[in-house]
Amino acid sequence: MDAIQQNLLEQVAGLHEIPAGAYNIRANGQMAGRNTTANIDIISKEDKSGIDIKIKPGTRKESVHIPVVLSQSGLKESVYNDFFVGKDCDITIIAGCGIHNGGSAASEHSGIHRFFVEENSRVRYVEKHYGSGDGNGERIMNPTTEIHLAKGASLEMETVQIKGIDSTKRVTTATVEEGASLVIHEKIMTHGKQYAETDFVVEMEGPDSSVNLISRSVAKEHSRQLFKSRIIGNSSCQGHSECDAIIMDDASVSAIPELTANDIDANLIHEAAIGKIAGEQLIKLMTLGLTEKEAEEQIVNGFLK
Repeated sequence: MDAIQQNLLEQVAGLHEIPAGAYNIRANGQMAGRNTTANIDIISKEDKSGIDIKIKPGTRKESVHIPVVLSQSGLKESVYNDFFVGKDCDITIIAGCGIHNGGSAASEHSGIHRFFVEENSRVRYVEKHYGSGDGNGERIMNPTTEIHLAKGASLEMETVQIKGIDSTKRVTTATVEEGASLVIHEKIMTHGKQYAETDFVVEMEGPDSSVNLISRSVAKEHSRQLFKSRIIGNSSCQGHSECDAIIMDDASVSAIPELTANDIDANLIHEAAIGKIAGEQLIKLMTLGLTEKEAEEQIVNGFLK
């Protein structure tokens, strides 16, 4: 891999070298490296672009890295990855996509990830998106995540997009069974004329299931953001979604929550807050010697930390 691709890997997956454990690295539409372990198998799909990741029951303290990097201007691809997590597992999955576009044609990656997590398994899933390049071609990412949590299973997802993506539509759907738990932390920053759309739909199917969706975002300059969330409680459950956004310059942010309770014991809550940086915060930091711009950067970085 060249220096540009190596930098993308570092940004989206924290990789400075080949990772330990199972991994599948994709570069410019082709497999650039793969490793399996005794407990984790990675198999290329035969009918479409993508892989099946199969994790044996009882697998614990292991990780899977599946980053994607694009450095070829004009490349567009859709990749389908399915994760089959057996019972009683405890694993970490590191995904993410980086696009470097130095040309005039749009580059686009659509990653469709499906998770089938069996009983009493725990998954931590990290997905980071990053764009770079001085060309005027767009960098487009459209991640789709489909989650199925069996009885007692849990999945914690961290999704981050901080820099360089011109357009993104992020769709996440989930079904949560009895005693299962889903937690999603989303962080987004847009600037220029960028557009970011988030769409969560979660169905709480089993008693004592829970979901917690937390989105924090910053919209700068002329960028636009749209946050949509829908939680459906079909049993006694706990559901919470939160959208907290800072708006700056001439940006636009919309939050559209929807809660549906189909059971008398469904407890569903949504919180939303959109506003500018408080003046007293800026003044406090500026009295410590920071310029207004430096103070804004400190506040934004702390907000998205």
